Amino acid sequence: MSFVSNSTGAFFERSLGQMGNLRASLEKLQAQIATGERISRGSEDPAAAARLRALERRERLAAVEEDNAVKLAQDLTSGSIQLAGVTAILQRARELAIQAANDTTGPEGRAIIAQELSQMEEELFTRANGVTLTGEPLFAGTAGGPAFTRDASGNVTYAGNTEEGAVTIAPGTDIARGLDGRQVFEFDLAGVPSSTFAVLGALADAMNGGSPDPAGAARAAIDGLDTALESATRGTTILGTRLAWVETVRDNQVEQEILRAEQASEAGDTDLGEAIARLQQTLTALEASQESFTRVSSLTLFDAL
Repeated sequence: MSFVSNSTGAFFERSLGQMGNLRASLEKLQAQIATGERISRGSEDPAAAARLRALERRERLAAVEEDNAVKLAQDLTSGSIQLAGVTAILQRARELAIQAANDTTGPEGRAIIAQELSQMEEELFTRANGVTLTGEPLFAGTAGGPAFTRDASGNVTYAGNTEEGAVTIAPGTDIARGLDGRQVFEFDLAGVPSSTFAVLGALADAMNGGSPDPAGAARAAIDGLDTALESATRGTTILGTRLAWVETVRDNQVEQEILRAEQASEAGDTDLGEAIARLQQTLTALEASQESFTRVSSLTLFDAL
């Protein structure tokens, strides 16, 4: 009797354990189908879980790099806009210098030119001290204050530093966010240090009666304006090249994001077709086990025992 009793108990335990395992498998498959996630615990697939963690870390870093790239593109665009304005100012100043160099232009005409040049000086100073969308100076390097200052006599000096402030936008890819203002607005004329402000200011003073030969001063200013234009154009080219580089990196970031999503899907997403098929198989097996258990446990032999 002891042997039969033990066998009966073992049968019940084995049957219940088997059905319990099938129910657990059923619940797991239902959860996978409902959430779309194949792995709920790392122990279920250590290799896939490790791969998912690595992808998540890379995704977090990528998010920071993408934010940097967006802001950098905005900063470079802002700088390009300001330099486009500077170029327009210098082109107009050159036209006025040519007009003033004409001996037929009298004092009244030059006074009008001087007035326009003075207004252009103010606009040039404003653009040289342009800021990003977040209020950071565009041409002061990494300095937090204005790029240029003006003393009581009207002399303009550079107040920034020579650091351009590189920004990381991808692994191993750092791009400078701006230009040192000296690169754009300061240069040498015939070996003598000068600046866009000095050239424009001297021309305005000459047209306002500050030179005994205003026509000659206007002709002499043309070379300085050409040099200033060349410097501004070079700065625009540098910013444009950097912006194109950023756009290329951003395109690559989109491709990498898609690739990471595909890899994460392969590692951790549920294969719905396979999961549904396994769910049906498990349901069938569970139903068969339940029916078999019911039939076997209701036999006369068990009742007798």
